[in-house]
Amino acid sequence: MMGLRAGKEAGSGTVLMTGVALAALLLLSVVVLFAQASVAASRAATAADLSALAGADAARGLRDGNPCAVAAEVASLQDARLTGCVIEGESGHIVRISTEVDSIPALPPASGRARAGPPSSDP
Repeated sequence: MMGLRAGKEAGSGTVLMTGVALAALLLLSVVVLFAQASVAASRAATAADLSALAGADAARGLRDGNPCAVAAEVASLQDARLTGCVIEGESGHIVRISTEVDSIPALPPASGRARAGPPSSDP
């Protein structure tokens, strides 16, 4: 009798552990995707900040070159793409920058935005 019962349930633990292992792998994959998205967003924001600062320096004449070209160069050094550059303000010293950084193919590009220059006079 004991041998018959053990035969019907043989391998059920293997099936259960396989399911648990697959669930753990799925959870780990989701965590890795979120981590990759977070890293890409941070890199895009950093590239936008640095590009905006460099562009504002060029707009104020502290650095040679066109502000948007300087910003694009700094963005490329950060492995980012400059997707937008707007020079504004009464004196033309405010630079608004948008950047994108590619992540893994399963995720869309991360974007970052920054503004640099003297404070605006708007309340």
